[in-house]
Amino acid sequence: MEHDNRVIMASASDAEQTLRQHGRSFAWARRLLGRDAGHKAARLYQFCRLVDDLADDDTENHSADLLALRQTILDDIPHGHRLYSDISDLIAETDLPRPVLAALIDGLISDQDIVLVETSDALIRYSYHVAGTVGLLMCSVLGCRDNRAYAFAVDLGVAMQLTNIARDVLDDARMGRRYLPAEWVNNLTPEQIAAAADGHSQIDIERRGIVSAAIKRCLDLADTYYQSGEQGMAYLPIRAHLAIVVAGRVYRQIGVQLRAAHINWHEGRQVTNKATKLKISVCAIPRLWSRFHGTRRYLGWLKTTPVHHDIQLHKPLRGLPLIAPVRQ
Repeated sequence: MEHDNRVIMASASDAEQTLRQHGRSFAWARRLLGRDAGHKAARLYQFCRLVDDLADDDTENHSADLLALRQTILDDIPHGHRLYSDISDLIAETDLPRPVLAALIDGLISDQDIVLVETSDALIRYSYHVAGTVGLLMCSVLGCRDNRAYAFAVDLGVAMQLTNIARDVLDDARMGRRYLPAEWVNNLTPEQIAAAADGHSQIDIERRGIVSAAIKRCLDLADTYYQSGEQGMAYLPIRAHLAIVVAGRVYRQIGVQLRAAHINWHEGRQVTNKATKLKISVCAIPRLWSRFHGTRRYLGWLKTTPVHHDIQLHKPLRGLPLIAPVRQ
């Protein structure tokens, strides 16, 4: 047992380093979680990073490799895939839902082919696969057992992915990917979007405007999901509540800065500095009051009034492994 603890701590240390290097917004919020939940969140992030890096490897198509990992997770095959050891212990410790992990990998498999998102519903479905699933997994990691939180966790993940897409339009276009729906950008190809970023012709200027309008639409959609995501945070443990509010608002700040810069997507990615993150963190503290707003007292305990989820937000997700909120 002592040896096992050393192995887990070493793994957690590696995970913390991965989080600091590649997930700065999440690393900032992770400080608020405490040691145990923070280590588990970092380990989940590390696994997501490993499979994401595998999917993003341009040297070859990794669909078969990712499918093997998916099957290994679903069937609990101890030596079925080299990356399974990075998540199997966490599954045992936190009861991570295997179908949700499989859905995450499905999203990464979809990135192995040419990516040309056609509709807004397809965009929401993709965002669920690669980020809404992570919201569900985080509920387990953070010790949230109230299933009313799950739908809101999906929404926060979707919102953050939409922000990510809005921020990375040019980088994605240069990799031959277009996540902005065809119906929003007049069917512009990734090559046309990348060319418009550097071009000076009238058509390039017009296309930059089309892409800017689509990015604004993406950010508007993200805001709808952010608003829903924040509503469900009162179901989280109190430290997790504050940490996830901070993480969400730090990420949402990318969209705020994009708007303030007139959505200058062709001039490079937006980043948030430490001063901005600190300001957001301080401003997030009063948000904790929401968990006591409208509470009722039962036998000396405070019980939060249920928050109803807008089921319209999940219409594009029908048929996917969602954990629905309890109906009151």
